[in-house]
Amino acid sequence: MSMKTLNALIVMTSLTTTAVFAETINFDDAKVGEAPTGWTATNTGSGNAKWTVEKDDTAPSKPNVLKQSGEATYPICLKNDTNLKDGFVEVKFKPVSGKEDQAGGVIWRAKDADNYYIARANALEDNVTIYHTIKGSRVAFKNVNHKVKPGVWHTLRVEFQGNHFTVTFDGDKVIETTDDNFSEAGKVGVWTKADSVTLFDDFTYGGK
Repeated sequence: MSMKTLNALIVMTSLTTTAVFAETINFDDAKVGEAPTGWTATNTGSGNAKWTVEKDDTAPSKPNVLKQSGEATYPICLKNDTNLKDGFVEVKFKPVSGKEDQAGGVIWRAKDADNYYIARANALEDNVTIYHTIKGSRVAFKNVNHKVKPGVWHTLRVEFQGNHFTVTFDGDKVIETTDDNFSEAGKVGVWTKADSVTLFDDFTYGGK
């Protein structure tokens, strides 16, 4: 291999490395009892979501977690300064309670509170589902049965590249599918449904 070729490979490797980034938010520096700074804590549809940072002894990274304890059609919390087209989003979540739902999910390519992709796991239904939400209307385009234990921390991850999506739950690839509704970059965040009381920690995202 010539020195010129070697230098070219080094430059290409360097460019590839610097083009990839990832960030993890564990909410440990956030003020307890309030919504985290830099996030839009809201909901899709009706109701009143309640997003607060709380101390929790079971947190994967102690001491704090992000908790949703209100009731709304779909409580969502979006990271304001994100704008990802291709990449990944991952979170650890624990479904605590809920009579109608016990769910936790991740959002990507969000335009606003009514338009985004979401993948979620539900401890009452024991399944994992991927949806698009368009003008506030949620439609599933892939669903798989999978055990989701209540009161236990789980890891949910979505990798998105173009129209191709891969959903991983606790290390198992559970969904691989495509959809063409949202192709532009958008925000990432977390999601619950109805009366789900859900804890979130170690929110991680990255892209190119």
